[in-house]
Amino acid sequence: MSLRLRVFQVVRQIPPGRVATYGQVAALAGAPGAHRACGAALGTLLEGEDVPWHRVLNAQGRISGGGDPWRPQLQRRLLEAEGVSFTRGGRCDLERFGWSGAPGSDQ
Repeated sequence: MSLRLRVFQVVRQIPPGRVATYGQVAALAGAPGAHRACGAALGTLLEGEDVPWHRVLNAQGRISGGGDPWRPQLQRRLLEAEGVSFTRGGRCDLERFGWSGAPGSDQ
């Protein structure tokens, strides 16, 4: 299975109200250190696909801009609708909202 599909598999496991980092997703997908490839894979998603891409943040707990000026705003709205909050500086508390990555875990 390709890294892209493994990344999607991992991201589908992140429960609502929780977030993971690109690096964490890459490691869980069997490619430690491939955080950029993880981001690139998520960037290929088409509208309507069943992968909750918005639950993946950078290592600082911030939304990464990518190339789309609207995507960060959408990502923040989607996360806030799930109860995830951000500081005024735009950082999410990864200790509070982070997902452990354990199968079937909501923590």
